[in-house]
Amino acid sequence: MKIHPLFHSLVNFKGNARGCVYPEPLNAIPVNLYAPYVSVFMLALGVTDAQIGLTVSVSWAVQLILAIFSGTITDKLGRRKATLIFDLVSYVIPAIISAAAQNFWYFLGAAIFSSFIRIPQNSWMCLAVEDTDPDQLIDIFSWVYIAGLLSAFFAPIAGLLIKSLTLIPTMRILYIFAAICFTAKAFITYHLTSETKQGFIRMEEMKRKSIFSGMGGYRQIFNQVLHTPKTLYTAGIMVIMSICLMINSTFWSVIVTEKIKIAVYNISIFAFVHSVIMLVFYFVISPRLKKYHYKIPMVLGFWGFALSQLLLILTPINGYFLLIISIVIEGCALATLNPLVDQLIVLTIDAEERARIQSILYVAVIIITTPFGWIAGNLSAMNKSLPFILNLVLFGLGGVLAWLAGREDKSRKNSPSVSAWE
Repeated sequence: MKIHPLFHSLVNFKGNARGCVYPEPLNAIPVNLYAPYVSVFMLALGVTDAQIGLTVSVSWAVQLILAIFSGTITDKLGRRKATLIFDLVSYVIPAIISAAAQNFWYFLGAAIFSSFIRIPQNSWMCLAVEDTDPDQLIDIFSWVYIAGLLSAFFAPIAGLLIKSLTLIPTMRILYIFAAICFTAKAFITYHLTSETKQGFIRMEEMKRKSIFSGMGGYRQIFNQVLHTPKTLYTAGIMVIMSICLMINSTFWSVIVTEKIKIAVYNISIFAFVHSVIMLVFYFVISPRLKKYHYKIPMVLGFWGFALSQLLLILTPINGYFLLIISIVIEGCALATLNPLVDQLIVLTIDAEERARIQSILYVAVIIITTPFGWIAGNLSAMNKSLPFILNLVLFGLGGVLAWLAGREDKSRKNSPSVSAWE
């Protein structure tokens, strides 16, 4: 019996690919257990819609500052050490604060510490891909997302706990469990990986420089980005995904519980359906997409996402059926887009300056995304559907941008990067 290509790749991951992928369930499962309930947890402790939006915007503002320095910090400390230190700061500390939360100020503090995720986001990407065969990239990213989806099999536990213990005690338990898992994951990743070749080169270059002096040369790199069309298309797609997923993760549970009137403990049902659909998609559909140019799958993914938002907006009170259809379409769209966007980021960046170019892209994404937390919060306060109408428009635009990016890529068939895409 032929081994499924995803399982074949998982067994054959070596070096840093293995060290970065294998521990991922310890991060992904606890995050996906508590994530669907974060906004309603905040509401239960007296935080308003506008304050939720403000918390998100403050977090993005801090992320902007940290993203500016993330490339230099990654080069100074090395990919491996930076990932360990800032995984602990950005995951463990916020989980502990959230477990003890009493009001808005706790969540604001947790959000500020969570903002440090911008550093390991950069360093982990470098650690995972720099010494890895490019043909394995999409499988690496697919397995990272699959690791998160494994939480689908634990999601009913969260719902049962909420039904039995009520929301607030359950969330405190989930955050404590998360802090333990995050700590274990950070040290296991550190143990199973080694510094990359490019990491050693950049550490040596930064050896006698401070983090601030290491910021020199960013103007030249920024000009390089501005004159690379595919990187600019990538930046636009990253911005749209960032804004829309931020809105979805923050306000989906709000519209579901307050407008559609779904009981809080039933949110786990939809999280379960969403995860199962994505898992099925990754194993059944994703391997078949590899033979196609990325343009068509990405366009369909964005427009499928737009359709899911339209169905969500149109779902009536207690409209379980339409809500599930929306979740199914969203799951397929997200499973299509996630690994393709991550692969796009890797393949359109100069490998020698990966950390600093990624830093610039993240800064651009944050600058544009930051106001949307506040905007979406105020839109939600006026009408729970308005943030998702905004999403619908942006996802439609994302489909157009993906089509233009694909057309640009196909017009350069002699480019070395094209063979890596097709």
